[in-house]
Amino acid sequence: MHRTAVLNVVGLTRGLIGEHTPRLAAWTRGHPATLIDPALPAVTCTAQSDYLTGRRPSDHGIVGNGWYHRELSEVQFWKQSNHVVTAPKIWDELRSYFPDFTCAKVFWWYNMYSTADWSVTPRPMYPADGRKVFDIYGWPYSVRDELKSELGEFPFPGFWGPAAGVDTPQGRMDAATRWIAESAKILERRHRPTLSLVYLPHLDYNLQRWGPTQGGGINPKVVAELRAIDAIVGDLLEFYSEQGVQVVLLSEYGITNVSRPVHLNRLFRERGWLTVKDELGLELLDPGNSKVFAVADHQVAHVYVNERRLVPEVQEFLESVPGVAEVWDFPMKVQNGLAHPRAGDLVVWSDPDAWFTYYYWQDDARAPDFARCVDIHRKPGYDPVELFLDPAIPAVRLKIAWRLLQKKLGFRMLMDVIPLDSTLVRGSHGRRPEDRNDWPVLISPRTVERESLGSLDIHSLLKALVVGG
Repeated sequence: MHRTAVLNVVGLTRGLIGEHTPRLAAWTRGHPATLIDPALPAVTCTAQSDYLTGRRPSDHGIVGNGWYHRELSEVQFWKQSNHVVTAPKIWDELRSYFPDFTCAKVFWWYNMYSTADWSVTPRPMYPADGRKVFDIYGWPYSVRDELKSELGEFPFPGFWGPAAGVDTPQGRMDAATRWIAESAKILERRHRPTLSLVYLPHLDYNLQRWGPTQGGGINPKVVAELRAIDAIVGDLLEFYSEQGVQVVLLSEYGITNVSRPVHLNRLFRERGWLTVKDELGLELLDPGNSKVFAVADHQVAHVYVNERRLVPEVQEFLESVPGVAEVWDFPMKVQNGLAHPRAGDLVVWSDPDAWFTYYYWQDDARAPDFARCVDIHRKPGYDPVELFLDPAIPAVRLKIAWRLLQKKLGFRMLMDVIPLDSTLVRGSHGRRPEDRNDWPVLISPRTVERESLGSLDIHSLLKALVVGG
């Protein structure tokens, strides 16, 4: 076997490799970049599951970053148990051939209760008094304490939210990704895994905030991010080379410019299909009592139709909505490997310059309290607006400082600093980009003769590299 590290540089595309990424550009001169025809939907959980199982969502079950659990009548996003991935993973397959094979899974998703030998993943603690305590989960349990002893606390605010990809008093803009990279080094030195899977999310943040391009070139607002990830990846390339480990560099998706949010749930509500309930004067989506509702996930939305007779009418309506490019019915889901019970009855894809919000309220004063917070688990859809601070709040950073003081003093507090203006978002992903330069990339130590690979091909390529070098 040949020890291998897979560096997952989120959001990296061929179009971003160049003058602002000198170390990556140098690496591609010796290892030409191959395009990856992206997983569909091109989102984190689906792409990683395609890569690690070699199966489509119809087999592995990961139809997006979240979905509607029909038996619970609840929408759940960003669950972490590896048991929800219903197909064999690459480390299980390789271990069945080679009993001494080992795997370290560093911040790749569905990391809890996997059979990887070493796991690290973000995992806050939620005491019964309502607090949220930032932390990580490690397996074996000793991993968590060992990493925190050497690296300090994981800089959780820099992993997601308005502090991600931004210099703040709490840390540098690349603090979370750098912490992950250093943790991968520690696991390599101590355990020498056969396969290391390392997740490097830094580019994801500002590419979504500002969009990757401007005026036909790289957006000046993301140049610093490109230089930062180039330094981190370049350092890891040198480190693994010194350890005698071959490196595969890949990404999950490419982020493209967007300018139009599409509010499917508000449209469904106008037609009397969507139900909300009043809780303490605010509105909550009630999916179990709704005839139709959408679970938005970047540029894809799973539309669940509880009243089955409405499916043809809903499909016809969606095909008329500005910003909607395609609507997949059951035959289309079968054809594209998305026919799984977790998927929506209809799957909707946005136009290239559009994306889907989860918003369902019609009056911001009635929006649920979590809408103005970073709250990835309560929201019935993905919310990139969590990357922004509300510009309408005077001295918003003073408000944050006051909220943090309240938290330290043990008071209940609401970190309600997120705006409700979805037009702020300038980058998204999920559909197959029209420009192939915006597809995800693979940079492999083995020459790939084809210009592009499918997302399922990554699984067999990684196995071949580990087995045959």
